[in-house]
Amino acid sequence: MLDDGSVDLFGGIWPFIRRFLIVFLPLWLFLILHNLGVNVIISAIISGASASTVVVFEKFKLRQENTD
Repeated sequence: MLDDGSVDLFGGIWPFIRRFLIVFLPLWLFLILHNLGVNVIISAIISGASASTVVVFEKFKLRQENTD
């Protein structure tokens, strides 16, 4: 079963905002690091590494919803 994200809207606005922040975590992290003056290449590597965190989080949420 694929998760389209619209199910989160029934729980209020916070689950939707949380999902939005998690999905765009690599972009937020890159912008914060770049703004702090970290080298662009190092910022890209760190933010790219955080993309795996997003995948793990989404898999966890799907597995959690499928077991319920």
